[in-house]
Amino acid sequence: MKALIASLALLATPALADGFGAAGVLSGSNKEDLPPIILSAGEPISAEPWLLKSGTYYEFEIQGDGSQELALVGPEFFRAIWIDEIVVEGLEIRPLGLDSVEFDEAGEMEIGFLAIKPGAYSMQIPGTTGETQRIEIIIE
Repeated sequence: MKALIASLALLATPALADGFGAAGVLSGSNKEDLPPIILSAGEPISAEPWLLKSGTYYEFEIQGDGSQELALVGPEFFRAIWIDEIVVEGLEIRPLGLDSVEFDEAGEMEIGFLAIKPGAYSMQIPGTTGETQRIEIIIE
């Protein structure tokens, strides 16, 4: 009975009057947009490293220009975040995990995620060794 009364009291509060409250870590005030990653043959993928804060929600675009089949791998980074969704041509994908993405032709995707595990990570074009073919990521 006490649980029922407590539940009804929560529903009566103004913030939860419609049954839904603020989304907390997924609320708009906790969201930041990151610069896009550009996948183009022989071109740098990012101008600067990303400095992220654990508990903050981020969105970024990956843009492939179709100049070559190019992938982006970063399994350690992808395991340090919670991926909310990946949007490709208006289709929303909600994966349990991710190792890499690949562009066989020109296209664009947007990834929304919550930074979780502090550390130093990277994403890179597989098989490359140049610094411009990777992006360094720090989660504080």
